[in-house]
Amino acid sequence: MAAGQRGQFITFEGIEGAGKSTQLERLVDRVRATGQELLVTREPGGTPLGEKLRGLLLDPSIGTMAAETELLLIFAARAEHLRHCIEPALARGAWVFCDRFTDASFAYQGAGRGLGAEKVAVLEDWLQGDLRPDLVLLFDVSARLGLERAVNRGKRDRMESEDLAFFERAREAYLERARWQPERYRVIDGSADVATVGVAVDEAWSEWLSRAAKGHRPLGGR
Repeated sequence: MAAGQRGQFITFEGIEGAGKSTQLERLVDRVRATGQELLVTREPGGTPLGEKLRGLLLDPSIGTMAAETELLLIFAARAEHLRHCIEPALARGAWVFCDRFTDASFAYQGAGRGLGAEKVAVLEDWLQGDLRPDLVLLFDVSARLGLERAVNRGKRDRMESEDLAFFERAREAYLERARWQPERYRVIDGSADVATVGVAVDEAWSEWLSRAAKGHRPLGGR
């Protein structure tokens, strides 16, 4: 990457059990092998404060939390993450791989909790300005399959303990955002085995890299 060139921002999204974290780790190895500087992070989290807020948000012993409280805590963690982690990395030319970002807020709080996309969008515009992921890899599975996988993993956190209808709403919100901006989203069928999903990720990644090299994608644009 040429000196002074801004980094790329890639996010990995999907409901519980979609397999995004597994594929993120796999793609990290591929990108690091090229010598590209890479920051791997997650939301909520990514900073000391963000990780503490993550603990609160996912702690099942917290019980019921107002949807507005949940959304604001997530954006508080995101503010720290952006200012102290993501933005500096992009500015120095690093690529950022993030396990979930603001699309998750539209899906989980906007749709899942019923707050609506408008409230999330106001916070997104205020906090992020024009910054948006350059590429969103959306791993899609049915809500029923995702929940089955989450249950099979063992102890479930506060988010994973939501009911089927919650995740059906979240999934549809994700897919709607992908339909709305197909140039930035790649929808990956996450229902297959890890190797098959990996092939689909490799194909989507190679296609996106080719388009990016030809200047077909704005860096961090809307």
